Amino acid sequence: MLRAVADTHVIIWYIFADPQLSDTARTTIEEIATEGNQVAFSSITLASIVHLSEKDRIHEATLDRLLMAVDGENAVLVEIPFDRNIAQALRRVEQQQIPDLADRIIAATALYLDLPVISRDSRIQLAEVKTIW
Repeated sequence: MLRAVADTHVIIWYIFADPQLSDTARTTIEEIATEGNQVAFSSITLASIVHLSEKDRIHEATLDRLLMAVDGENAVLVEIPFDRNIAQALRRVEQQQIPDLADRIIAATALYLDLPVISRDSRIQLAEVKTIW
């Protein structure tokens, strides 16, 4: 069962065990995994990872590492494709509140699935989306 939606930076920090991931976020993901549940991420995260890698802002192997984690047995992380339902939920995420399209899609994914977002992003935290950080 899906229990949360993770923002792109959370996915990156989680798969690399980066200390920038808050204790609350890490514990939440670990508890979800222990319960046999999953953390969702939007397919826009895949595009964002490629973009950040091309700009040398993250390690070039990040996408491969994420895909291995998703394809692994008992995977905790699961991709949620962007579809018409999430596009309709996107209308509920105000552009003035969250101007970045990728962040809006992540927030809309959480709204559509009725799940909290694990995110450090202050704009997402201020939106009408439950957040964990």
